[in-house]
Amino acid sequence: MFTVISRIIHYGFKNFWRNGWLSTVTVAIMMLALIVFNGLLIFRYVADQAAASIENKIDLPVFFNSNTSEDQILNIKQSLENLSQVKSVKYISRDEALAIFKANHVNDVVISQGINELDTNPLDASLNIRAKHPGQYGAIVDYLNSPSIKPFIDGEPSDPKYQAVINRLTSIINNVNTGGLALTIFLAIIAGLVVFNTIRLAIYSNREEIGVMRVVGASNSFVRGPSVVEGIITGILGAIFSLAIAAPVVYFISPHLDVFIPSLGLFRYFYTHIGTLFLYQLIFGVGIGIFSSFVAVRRYLKN
Repeated sequence: MFTVISRIIHYGFKNFWRNGWLSTVTVAIMMLALIVFNGLLIFRYVADQAAASIENKIDLPVFFNSNTSEDQILNIKQSLENLSQVKSVKYISRDEALAIFKANHVNDVVISQGINELDTNPLDASLNIRAKHPGQYGAIVDYLNSPSIKPFIDGEPSDPKYQAVINRLTSIINNVNTGGLALTIFLAIIAGLVVFNTIRLAIYSNREEIGVMRVVGASNSFVRGPSVVEGIITGILGAIFSLAIAAPVVYFISPHLDVFIPSLGLFRYFYTHIGTLFLYQLIFGVGIGIFSSFVAVRRYLKN
């Protein structure tokens, strides 16, 4: 068994080297398909981090009437925390609201003097509500508009102003992911066809040798084996080259993206997940290579 396997591997490498330009073109097409696949994975990470960065800046402020007691507000806070859509609720008292307002306008002399001249605190207590998902703010607003809570609220609670941004970003992410997946599938089909035709040409050029192998009793698996090895080699080389190209590209664009999303750390993510990314590409590339080679040889053997 070991001798048979070693011979299959030997013939596979020999045929891959013998086909020269065809093998080079096949690896190049495979590499392009894997670059797009790798880019799709990286884009998904960037998009998720961008969405998370915006989501962390979104909350729903709810202001209460001045005659609402602190106990009533805290009871409402507790009821909100029991909702499945709510991630966190922060209570800001009137004194805390005044301190925050003064800190935000410390350099504005007119506003600071006006606040200091007031005998009473003009600001209301509030709750800052953060949902688990941007799409859940509507359900929270409906809850706040219920008859048991609405009388205590000053004004009309509404969806956060960044809600439209999140919805738009989510739509863009979904569209790009769909387009990237379609492009990856398209290039995978092309890579598979190139591998398929490369193997067929290799089989045709080796038809006399294969004929001799069949005459002396070689099994279909022994005839098919070298071609499958060629497909595996193509997938491995495509994965290595695509990752080698992606690494410097990610290194150069990472600082520019970090300006817009400080918590992104794209190159750090790429470096810490390089093994996982390579494994995904290896499975993807080798899978295409094996499938294409298997189909090509099977069709030839049937003929």
